Amino acid sequence: MTIIKLLKPLQLTLALLKPDIVAQPHIVQNIRQLILENGLYFVLSKNVKLSHSQAELFYAEHRGKFFQTRLVSFMSSGPLWSHVLCGDDAIVKWRRLMGPTKVLKTVFDDPVSIRGRHGLTDTRNCTHGSDSEDTARTEIKFFFPEFSIDKWFEQQHELFQQDLVEFDTSLCQHVPVQANSLGTSEFS
Repeated sequence: MTIIKLLKPLQLTLALLKPDIVAQPHIVQNIRQLILENGLYFVLSKNVKLSHSQAELFYAEHRGKFFQTRLVSFMSSGPLWSHVLCGDDAIVKWRRLMGPTKVLKTVFDDPVSIRGRHGLTDTRNCTHGSDSEDTARTEIKFFFPEFSIDKWFEQQHELFQQDLVEFDTSLCQHVPVQANSLGTSEFS
């Protein structure tokens, strides 16, 4: 009798490491290790510097709110790391690792979270993560316009699902085991 293991589809999410944390490479390394230890994969990684207008566009949903100007200025103040993560319930996992947005509350309620350990203010709170699959799709497209989510699910999803990938530290992303030996790393 053959037993077929049914695997749940993996979920994609966007993870940003904000300028306050990117300025401290040892903390970036610790956060990446935490991500790996919690069963999430790095599908893509990119170091970017947002212009003021790009940050305004990314945070357009906050237009008119009292913190929007401060947030846009901060997000365009230095480089940040953008990552496409995947895993079982990746959105919930990444948001749990980040901790709540309100840093003062987080320091007391979730002190071992990323924001509890490293957050300074509600704006300088180290990280960003998508809050839903629809938001993840939009945000991934913003930071990785060359990446096709549908194509990834067709061509790469099963490799990640079956753990047939390994972490390439030079790319800061997982690559298919067979492709890594050939030097291939293109997922778009």
